[in-house]
Amino acid sequence: MSAASLRALDNALAALREDEPAIVDDLAALLGSDTCFPPGDGYAPFCDLLRDMIRPLGFEARTVAVPKERWDPGDGTAVGERVNLIAARRTGLPVCSLYFHMDTVPAGEGWTRPPLALTLEDRRLYGRGSADMKGAIGAALAALRALAVAEVPMMFDPALLFCTDEEGGLYPGIRYLAEEGLIEGHILSFNGGAAPRIWAGCFGSLDLRVEVEGRAGHSGDGLDGVNAIEAAVPLLIALKSLKRRVERRTSSLPPPPHLEGRKLSARLNVTAAHGGVKGSALPGRFSILVNRRYAPEESYESVLEEFEQTIDAALRGSGALGWSTRVVGHLAPVSDPTGPHWPRWQAALAQGFGWPRESFRAWGASSSSDMGWVQQAGIREILLGGLIRPGCGAHGPDEHTTLDDVLALAGSILLYFAEPFAPAATPA
Repeated sequence: MSAASLRALDNALAALREDEPAIVDDLAALLGSDTCFPPGDGYAPFCDLLRDMIRPLGFEARTVAVPKERWDPGDGTAVGERVNLIAARRTGLPVCSLYFHMDTVPAGEGWTRPPLALTLEDRRLYGRGSADMKGAIGAALAALRALAVAEVPMMFDPALLFCTDEEGGLYPGIRYLAEEGLIEGHILSFNGGAAPRIWAGCFGSLDLRVEVEGRAGHSGDGLDGVNAIEAAVPLLIALKSLKRRVERRTSSLPPPPHLEGRKLSARLNVTAAHGGVKGSALPGRFSILVNRRYAPEESYESVLEEFEQTIDAALRGSGALGWSTRVVGHLAPVSDPTGPHWPRWQAALAQGFGWPRESFRAWGASSSSDMGWVQQAGIREILLGGLIRPGCGAHGPDEHTTLDDVLALAGSILLYFAEPFAPAATPA
């Protein structure tokens, strides 16, 4: 390794440490752009913002829209064009694609700070998407800026994938890019946590909406109406019973450390229910949203069939005038995403975050990722990093990350792409 290359790497790391004001400015802009899904109608403006941010880095960018018939569940919960942004800079090196999902869950209740804005307090960065995963976008942009300023020789050509509908969508943007052959090289996904982890895979996720039909009527006259909520009570009881059975099923995926040796298990939750408008009117329709997390050992077909059988048995004879089911979100499970690039990424994470190399462990999760669709399209190796930590509020109120974690992730990305970084020479 030449002395000039090593000096360039040192200069890049120094430039990164001096880049805090720009990182904060970037995160303020990213968090201030509403990309909540549902409904997901803010992707196009967010792509325009990203174009402005990456233009100085010399990337060629283009948008790819997912056809509406693939992503629209038909129930009005998803609105707006599904615009994905691909940005690449090619010099002839092998490509590493950096994956980010643009969407966040809705702000929700319980915030003590503005959810769709950046609040900086004691080096904590608050705002919806700060940990999952707009903070990772800011980290990657900072790493690429530092590499460019210091003119560091690169190990890979970076390609940036900014994608739609990871947060429970019916047809995520990364699935479309993978199935259309628009992904190059291996993938570095930032849908993970700030932990010394080797990703072993994750569960799939299925969102099923059940519509129970009654007949609207006056609540003071029980002859004309059929109360859809009351007709659905047997279904809620049946789903509670199914939940107990489902959650006894375990996976062979290695469990995360916080489970202290307990196996990962399947999950079933009723996550939303809507029906009725006022006390004097019987509800003519009741809607239930059920989420099922299923292990790689289970099949999507068997999970869906079990749902259908439970629903039909519960509602038959319940008084409901009819019912329907619709899959409104689906993420396929991920199994064994390791590959030849993992040791280099592990070494970069170890140095970036200051984790001992021997602290790394392989574990899976009962949470889900849209990387399952990437694997089904034939791309097996997926590296994982991110900013999520226990207690960071991801998907909850006062979501936050820290400026130090953003800098650590940026440093890890910088090292991974820097040709002078020699993992074999780093201390174990």
